[in-house]
Amino acid sequence: MSPQSEHVAATLRSLGATGRVHTFDQEVPTAAAAADQLGCDVGAIANSLVFVAGDEPLLVLTSGAHRVDTRYLAQTLALPKIRRADPDQVFAATGQQVGGVAPVGHPAPLRTVVDLWLEKYDQVWAGAGDHLSMFPTSYAELVRLTGGTPAQVTP
Repeated sequence: MSPQSEHVAATLRSLGATGRVHTFDQEVPTAAAAADQLGCDVGAIANSLVFVAGDEPLLVLTSGAHRVDTRYLAQTLALPKIRRADPDQVFAATGQQVGGVAPVGHPAPLRTVVDLWLEKYDQVWAGAGDHLSMFPTSYAELVRLTGGTPAQVTP
């Protein structure tokens, strides 16, 4: 395990998460790659995407089957304009690289939105801090672990 995934694993344990971090033999930097390795539907992969709303980072945990409609999400949550964070902004907000961002284990709490689409899966998989690690969880647990706001991320 990398230092990032070890930190995420420790954070998950401290939060009482039920799943354990799984490390793959090859990188899984995309939802499709992860779903292929896990043998699950791509929609059951919880992508951790970092955006900027106004001047603040916004973490959106979305189903691998969706693209986030930033205009729709900003209107729905009454947020300022949302734009995708660049890799430096992602690292500053999360301490993790794009493609391996976990929903937890960040230097400071992030405002988080959790895609309602993920609720249809009994088990979802989320990144664990690097390109080789993920952990299983449920939708309800993901919302609890992150303190996230359940919301539709696309109309």
